[in-house]
Amino acid sequence: MILSNITVPLLGIVDTAVIGHLESAHYLAGIALGSAVISLLFWLAGVLRMSTTGLVAQAYGKNDLAQLSALLKRSLLLAGAAAILLILLSPLIAQAMAFLSGANNAVLTQANTYFSIRIFSAPAALCNLVLLGWMLGVHYARGPFYLLLVTNITNIVLDIYFVVYLDWGVAGAAWASLIADYSAFIFALLLVIKLASKQQIKLILPGWLSVAKMANLLRFNSDIFIRSLILQLCFSFMTFYGARLGEITLAANAVLLNFLMLVSFALDGVAYASEAKVGQAKGQKSVKNIELWVKVSAFWGMLFGILYSVFFALFGSSIIKLLTNVPEVISTANEYLPWVVVLPVLAMSCFLFDGVFVGLTRAKNMRNSMFISAAIGFFGVFFVFINWQNHALWLAMSCFMLMRGVTLIIKYLQLKQDKQLLD
Repeated sequence: MILSNITVPLLGIVDTAVIGHLESAHYLAGIALGSAVISLLFWLAGVLRMSTTGLVAQAYGKNDLAQLSALLKRSLLLAGAAAILLILLSPLIAQAMAFLSGANNAVLTQANTYFSIRIFSAPAALCNLVLLGWMLGVHYARGPFYLLLVTNITNIVLDIYFVVYLDWGVAGAAWASLIADYSAFIFALLLVIKLASKQQIKLILPGWLSVAKMANLLRFNSDIFIRSLILQLCFSFMTFYGARLGEITLAANAVLLNFLMLVSFALDGVAYASEAKVGQAKGQKSVKNIELWVKVSAFWGMLFGILYSVFFALFGSSIIKLLTNVPEVISTANEYLPWVVVLPVLAMSCFLFDGVFVGLTRAKNMRNSMFISAAIGFFGVFFVFINWQNHALWLAMSCFMLMRGVTLIIKYLQLKQDKQLLD
């Protein structure tokens, strides 16, 4: 799962590197703004992956083959409906992007170019989240690895071809992502059909389209959606407030956020494995196995967090120069690099325990933790230190990540003490 997830930020890094070597910072700032909005929308839809993984893992632990089939189809139906809604709302979303960012016309032109193309990849991207979550839930870790590898290799190759060789600029990066998403969707469907046949899961079963069961799925998703919305509001605030500080600051933050994405997706590799293992253990009603997988995941999460901090401290400046050759952006990014160095260790526990609570299907606890961390750790800290400007943004992000982990750890220990892990 770590190998799978580490390919995801490589895509963003290639996007940044290719666009970052064009002649002006407004190209990089534009793709940062446009991709931030797409990330907000698609990451909000990440609720589909998390809910699918947790529920499927528990059904897998119970060996309920009919439920495994029904959950797949209900989640895909929900993903398709959400994608159509996003496309219909895209003109209003583009207007909101312009209003909230306050970016100049040059940056907005590039942002709109990227967004108006990439939004049409929503059906494939959202269904891919479901297929990814389903494969994780049935412990088929190679499937997500193959899926993300196909997605990102296709995207990277097309990125370089469209932008560098055909000179399509920001539009080329958007088209590369769209084509990659649909290619991955076809590939993922074939993987799931093959896996279902191998495990004797009948994908054609009556009774799966139940209004009551769809309503239950929606209710379960609502708490994770609120949690994801709050998370993305914090990340989007960094982009939009950075835009108000100028295109150089916005571009520098875009470069540094690639470091954070690299950390998040690698540590999410540990978290995804934890989701599957903890969910299976809960399906088997084994408290002992739940506690075991939490301890194992904590060990690997801390190890990778430390390794990332050391790596960024040693090579961070060199990575920045690989991502952009605009002198002002390089200088500004290096000024804020120390924040990125400490973030992996501070953020380790929040990624890990997100996975634990997805496996336990305790969405309300995740929602409450996120609300407290955002209100106090992010916005509270930011407005206290607002005179620090961009340093205040990075301080707030650091406190936010740390508080998410601390609040979830406290809740886990409480559930363990009260013997409520199987509730």
